[in-house]
Amino acid sequence: MLFISIWGLEMKKLLSLFILLLFVPISVRSLNPSLNDDVLGLIVFKADIQDPNGQLVSWNEDDDSPCNWVGVKCNPRSNRVSELVLDGFALSGRIGKGLLQLQFLRKLSLAKNNISGSLSPNLTQLVNLRIIDLSENNLSGSIPGDFFQQCGSLRSISLANNKFSGQIPDSLSSCSTLAAINFSSNQFSGPLPSGIWSLQGLRSLDLSNNLLDKEIPKGIESMNNLRGINLGKNKFTGVVPDGIGSCLLLRSIDFSKNSLSGNLPNTMQKLTLCNDLNLHKNSFAGEVPEWIGEMGSLETLDLSDNRFSGQVPTSIGNLQSLKMLKISMNALTGTLPESMINCKNLLVIDFSQNSLTGSLPDWIFKLGIQEVLLSGNKISGSMDSLFSSSAENSRKKLLVLDLSRNALLGKIPSAVGDFSSLEVMDLSRNSLVGGIPASIGELKTLNVLDLSENQLSGSIPMEIGGAVSLKEVRLEKNSLAGTIPTSIEKCSSLMSLILSRNCLTGPIPTAVGNLANLQIVDLSVNRLTGTLPKQLANLSRLVSFNISHNQLQGELPAGGFFNTIAPSSVSGNPSLCGAAVNKTCHTVLPKPIVLNPNSSDSTPGSIPPNLAHKKIILSISALIAIGAAAVIVIGVIAITVLNLRVRSSTSPSAATLALSGGDDFSHSPTTDANSGKLVMFSGDPDFSTGAHALLNKDCELGRGGFGAVYKTMLRDGRPVAIKKLTVSSLVKSQEDFEREVKKLGKIRHPNLVELEGYYWTPSLQLLIYEFVSGGTLYKHVHEGLGGNFLSWNDRFNIILGTAKSLAHLHQMNIIHYNLKSSNILIDSSGEPKVADFGLARLLPMLDRYVLSSKIQSALGYMAPEFACRTVKITEKCDVYGFGVLVLEVVTGKRPVEYMEDDVVVLCDMVRGALEEGRVEECVDERLKGNFPADEAIPVMKLGLICTSQVPSNRPDMGEVVNILELIRCPSEGHEELV
Repeated sequence: MLFISIWGLEMKKLLSLFILLLFVPISVRSLNPSLNDDVLGLIVFKADIQDPNGQLVSWNEDDDSPCNWVGVKCNPRSNRVSELVLDGFALSGRIGKGLLQLQFLRKLSLAKNNISGSLSPNLTQLVNLRIIDLSENNLSGSIPGDFFQQCGSLRSISLANNKFSGQIPDSLSSCSTLAAINFSSNQFSGPLPSGIWSLQGLRSLDLSNNLLDKEIPKGIESMNNLRGINLGKNKFTGVVPDGIGSCLLLRSIDFSKNSLSGNLPNTMQKLTLCNDLNLHKNSFAGEVPEWIGEMGSLETLDLSDNRFSGQVPTSIGNLQSLKMLKISMNALTGTLPESMINCKNLLVIDFSQNSLTGSLPDWIFKLGIQEVLLSGNKISGSMDSLFSSSAENSRKKLLVLDLSRNALLGKIPSAVGDFSSLEVMDLSRNSLVGGIPASIGELKTLNVLDLSENQLSGSIPMEIGGAVSLKEVRLEKNSLAGTIPTSIEKCSSLMSLILSRNCLTGPIPTAVGNLANLQIVDLSVNRLTGTLPKQLANLSRLVSFNISHNQLQGELPAGGFFNTIAPSSVSGNPSLCGAAVNKTCHTVLPKPIVLNPNSSDSTPGSIPPNLAHKKIILSISALIAIGAAAVIVIGVIAITVLNLRVRSSTSPSAATLALSGGDDFSHSPTTDANSGKLVMFSGDPDFSTGAHALLNKDCELGRGGFGAVYKTMLRDGRPVAIKKLTVSSLVKSQEDFEREVKKLGKIRHPNLVELEGYYWTPSLQLLIYEFVSGGTLYKHVHEGLGGNFLSWNDRFNIILGTAKSLAHLHQMNIIHYNLKSSNILIDSSGEPKVADFGLARLLPMLDRYVLSSKIQSALGYMAPEFACRTVKITEKCDVYGFGVLVLEVVTGKRPVEYMEDDVVVLCDMVRGALEEGRVEECVDERLKGNFPADEAIPVMKLGLICTSQVPSNRPDMGEVVNILELIRCPSEGHEELV
């Protein structure tokens, strides 16, 4: 048997093999030549396809027949391939000429894959082909003008959801046997070819969601078999052709989202079989025609977002099959016709944003309608019609009630609890009065409650906690009083709570801090008092929290969202303190005991009522004054002594000594009022450095957003790196600083730079790190440190080690904030060590403008959420920076590169290359092919996933580590390519 492996061969080799198989006799196989054509054709097709999930593993070129292969179906009589169905196999690559060997193929379906390239070869040359389905792929380019000239027996073609462009070729009209055409969701442009109406056998035409323009050509009246036409979401202009009324079999018409205008043609009334008519978002004008009632089979009628005027025609009552009626965003006037009570099957009515008047019709709530949308009209009167006894059963079916922006009066009836299935209630922007009925709590399925901008009074009922499914509560701009009910904590799904501009009093309930899903809270412009519950800091999903213009006091919660809260969100509360309001929270001093010698009371510390208040205030004031004076005196003495010691231990050129040598670092820890405090976590007392270590530029290793780094030596000759922080004005108090630094000092990981100690004075802070000798990753990648560039194995190990270090930090709830290649050091064995982790924790607040100014050198690494104050900063911002770092290491390019006439963003460049199927070209050219593509490409894809614009779409670093380890594991069963 002649055995030739063709897997992975280039097309030139495939053609050679094809010729060989045609002309060299194969004596062992007793097969007819035509059967070999099917095997060969499919194997050649497979050679152009990537099959990441191994779906085509059963396709073996040594098989006598392909009829048992996955996705292949043969005619039982001829044993020739009749169907090839590979839908949803995650295939990529291109459609090659191998399929042209399948001369008896009747159905070809490659839908829901990732196949790219153009529509070549010309599959219509297969004279027996009936069905082509290439939908939901990445095919692109234009359709060749002669593609449809030899259609054979083609009856159905779908190219939907691809990236085809250009005009639809006129040759399409040559396919006289076509019954279904679906070119939707592409980028086809230009006019609709008029010859398309010559396809008299056509039953379904879908060209929606393209860029087709000009007028709809005349001639549609010849389409006697047409059942469905969808030209929606294009750029068609002009009018609907009169001839459409001759297509008597039409069931579905969709001309939505175009620029069609004029009146609807009267001929449409003959379309009595039509079930769905969608003319949404055009420029149709005039009155809604009375003849619309003649289209008796209509189930869906959408005339919304046009320019219809006049009254709603009474003939709509004839549409007894009607289920959905949408005429919103027009200029309709008058009242809703009573005849609509005959529409017994109606489920949805939407007349919002018109100019309808009158009161709410009784029939609306007698039909069992599920969605009533009447917002933005001029409907007046009370809501009593909702609660007539005859409508009681129908009310239980209502899901959505939107009567907002009308002129409704009176109270919200207490019987509102009868809407037992209600999910959305929007009565906002009316003139409703009275209180919120307690029966609101009976609405167990209610998701949205919007009663804002009315004239409601009274308190928020405690029963509101019974509406356990609530996700959004809007009660702003009313006259509500009383307290926020604690029962609100029962609404565990609540995401938005807006109670602003009322007269609410009392404290913010601690229960609010238990609503873990809260994202938006607005309690501004009320009369709330008391302190803020510390539990609010646990709301991890907060993106907005506004308590401005109340009477709240005390300290803002620490941590989480409140570290970055905007000052405008807490303004107008004079007694609030914290960084956001730029007001220090003073420690509360205990009241001193004041003895009154004139008192007859023998109880120590008793004070006459008329003097007690005055004496206590005087005592506190005196203590504060004395304390302040003492601090100033001690500070002056300390600075004077420190300066004297500095001058005595350095040469005149070192007058700006930042750290004295000798005994200052001879003990661990040491504390001296004059020289500061040194702590070495190892307890090693043999630390010694000279002044030149921090002043001599030759000892400087680099500078970053948080300070400069210098190299110095211990007495035993071991080098260390000292970071001199340049954020002294922003650093926390000594107590907080030391607490945070000690936490960082306990972190140990092979891929993290070890923090060995620190030095503190109010004006100077130093961090003492282990010294890593191999230089930064930045220099290795971009400058070839030592004349050597990193190999692929080196790069992969650096990526994996960095991922492990970040995963370790995130397990300890530490966000790096400043990940970039210049903050990753390479040790003597080539292992990465991440530096500068956790330094943002030393700042009193993680304010974005502070962070941005400190890490502005990290351009290109910063996650997009840094630009939005309302989005919470989480570990996912480190994941984003890591993704950029991965692409930088693999490609050898900087995150952002400025060209002469352009700015190239690395993430966008790699993503574009991936979409075009040339991502392998992005690998650093200095590797010169010395890298495994089956590792490099998945690593780059992982980098792109990590740089998703949406934080929730990025993986956790623990997941990243697992993925990298899977990529590195060698695959089994790989054969050498011949």
